[in-house]
Amino acid sequence: MADKRERRDRRDRDEEREELDERVVDITRVAKVIKGGRRFAFRTVVIVGDNKGRIGIGVGKSRAVPDSIRKGSDRARRRMTKVSLSGSTVPHEATGRWGGARVLVKPAAPGTGVIAAGGVRAVLEAVGVHDVLTKSQGSPNLLNVAMATIDALKQMRSAEELAAMRGKPVDQMRPFWERAARQAASAAPTEEAK
Repeated sequence: MADKRERRDRRDRDEEREELDERVVDITRVAKVIKGGRRFAFRTVVIVGDNKGRIGIGVGKSRAVPDSIRKGSDRARRRMTKVSLSGSTVPHEATGRWGGARVLVKPAAPGTGVIAAGGVRAVLEAVGVHDVLTKSQGSPNLLNVAMATIDALKQMRSAEELAAMRGKPVDQMRPFWERAARQAASAAPTEEAK
């Protein structure tokens, strides 16, 4: 009985693995100084996302690259968090900080694409953002840049949450292109009016 349960759990984990977007951002060789000299290992930064607003980052260390990738992937899956998105972009501007890295994330109109590079692009594409403007400042360390991007995404609030906090109508909190599209749709004559 326990054997069947283990097989079912393993199958469920394998199915879950297939639907997640996994990206290796950085592989770095690190050294530990011991009595006989140096012992080398590999540190791997892995981003895991479901392209629907969930994202996780994991760091794995091992003496072999495949083992460090597996460890990083497992840690990223365990640390997945939900972030607020507004269609194919982010709801508002935010700046994330981690270590010496700062990342500015701004919403962009549909069709703009992901204007980002390196660790920022990997995080934003894995979370499911298709239109965004970014600027990475400070440290170029890929781990810190990826963590700063996730920090910026965690600051995101939906238009409904912002409207409730500020006591304003929800339409005022939406990006201008969404407001313009709603106004155009409401201004268009209906079939009954003709």
